[in-house]
Amino acid sequence: MPLGFLLPPKTVRRFVVAGGMLVGLTAAGIVGFRMTESYNWLDAAWLAIVTLTTVGAYDEPLSPNGKLFAMGYLFCGLGVASYSLFALGQTVVSTEFHRLWERRRMIQRIEAMSGHSVVCGLGRMGQGVCEYLARRERAFVVIDKDEDLLQEVCADRGWAWVAGDAADDAVLKEAGVDQAASLTTALPTDAENLYVVLSARLLSDKLQIVARATEERAILKLERAGADRVVSPLASGAVKMARFMLNPHVEDFLAIADDRDSDLELADVTIAEGSYLCGRSLKESGLSERGLMVVGIRRGDGERLMPPPPDAVLSAGDCLFTFGKGAAINSLTQKDGIEDSAGP
Repeated sequence: MPLGFLLPPKTVRRFVVAGGMLVGLTAAGIVGFRMTESYNWLDAAWLAIVTLTTVGAYDEPLSPNGKLFAMGYLFCGLGVASYSLFALGQTVVSTEFHRLWERRRMIQRIEAMSGHSVVCGLGRMGQGVCEYLARRERAFVVIDKDEDLLQEVCADRGWAWVAGDAADDAVLKEAGVDQAASLTTALPTDAENLYVVLSARLLSDKLQIVARATEERAILKLERAGADRVVSPLASGAVKMARFMLNPHVEDFLAIADDRDSDLELADVTIAEGSYLCGRSLKESGLSERGLMVVGIRRGDGERLMPPPPDAVLSAGDCLFTFGKGAAINSLTQKDGIEDSAGP
């Protein structure tokens, strides 16, 4: 990992200058003693180092020229060496302090989160989930065992992260799973994902959990462990290919919401108690004027209205399947007493 990734540029420059001064000073001493005393390179290096460190263990007396050079070398080198060693030591200490300070800020940032998502695993699928959440401006925390990978991927992008085993209850709590709205686990093996699902479900019974399964036989086990949704990349890919064959235009329309550069989003939001929408019909809600299309309603008792009639009266607990611009959906969920129930 590059040193500049962990340290401020000013500290890196000080580290390079101090190290360069030590190397240059040692090299000058080696050349000087070789020329004044006609030593071989190894003996000249030994003499330069013992002089620079003020040990002074000379096996043979120096010549007059050697003594003059040694005095000048010691006079000039002592200050340079002291400064360089001090700067290097200070750099090491500041590195640890910097990392501790950044970690403390990260903990405070996560503690202030509520209703966020937790992403377990920063592999290709995990990074794809994080990028999607970042584009939709949703708060999330990443968990992975590889701290170097977390630093490399998350630091520049401003993503919150926790280094550790996602199946560890302490790590999940550090990621704020108690206050999180959803969790997705995309670890390499089904066994790891199963253990994460079980641990997360025991910590929060309201958490929306989405898990990845690499084998079909693991899907049922993950669902029984507490996963609300299980995604099999192979099965999902096969179904999508079949849909492209049978309904290519429908798939093109649905792909709009998933396009990287699109600001449209398909989401489901739940009407909370006290929302201004409670008791109003769909045509009186004003959602269409805000650029939002309600394509379906799921009542609290499980009844589904697809498509919903304009005179359908909305009430607390109803889930609205909404299509529209991401900014409008975010405004709807954040300001109007509606809870976003969509997972990652």
